[in-house]
Amino acid sequence: MTDGLRVLVVDDEQPVLDELVWLLERDDRVGTIATARSGTEALRRLEVGDVDAVFLDVAMPGLTGVEIARLLRRFQAPPRIVFVTAHDDHAVDAFELGAVDYLLKPLREERLRESVRRIVADEGQSEASDDSIAVELGGVTRFVSRATITHAEAQGDYVRLHTAAGPSHLVRAALGGLADDWAEAGFLRIHRSLLVNLHHVIEIRSAEGRTVVVVAAGDGTTELQVARRHTAALREHVSERSP
Repeated sequence: MTDGLRVLVVDDEQPVLDELVWLLERDDRVGTIATARSGTEALRRLEVGDVDAVFLDVAMPGLTGVEIARLLRRFQAPPRIVFVTAHDDHAVDAFELGAVDYLLKPLREERLRESVRRIVADEGQSEASDDSIAVELGGVTRFVSRATITHAEAQGDYVRLHTAAGPSHLVRAALGGLADDWAEAGFLRIHRSLLVNLHHVIEIRSAEGRTVVVVAAGDGTTELQVARRHTAALREHVSERSP
């Protein structure tokens, strides 16, 4: 990213498009800026050129911003996404789709600069390690190794990541999305609100139709309830790991 971020701005309203471009040009972390007035035009630009980040309007004629984001997830190296909208009722969808940020109109320059900072931090995270998770606390971004996470617990629009060392971290994400993205790393859904790292499971107990998994956490252990509908999948994964 030596020449700055390569950004695509997508909005069907020309005044908003112009304002966003003007504000981004004032940020020295941004390199090139391309624009598109529709979802179809945006996809054409993304197919022919490298883009680091997309500032994407949610409500547009034809393809909506959310629909475009779903298509971008299929890219081998999808760009970072920042949703820009006049309404906050798509926030959950945005973060389920892995959006870096969610901006509300009218735009404020300091808030836009924060979005750029998050994009740069996310870029740095990927360059440093594909196994790192960015967590924020008091304005400080830290990187937590995914391998140290014992389990993840849904809490409303957030997920709490529990680590083997003991501390936990709250991140804006959807548990279902993490279950899909982290499956190959050994994470398994065991309950509608729980995702467990099988590498940290030290014991499985079953009695009277109730199953729990035990993970090491801090100086002790934690028992996690397994929902009946997920018990068979758990057993299957365990048997696959057996010698």
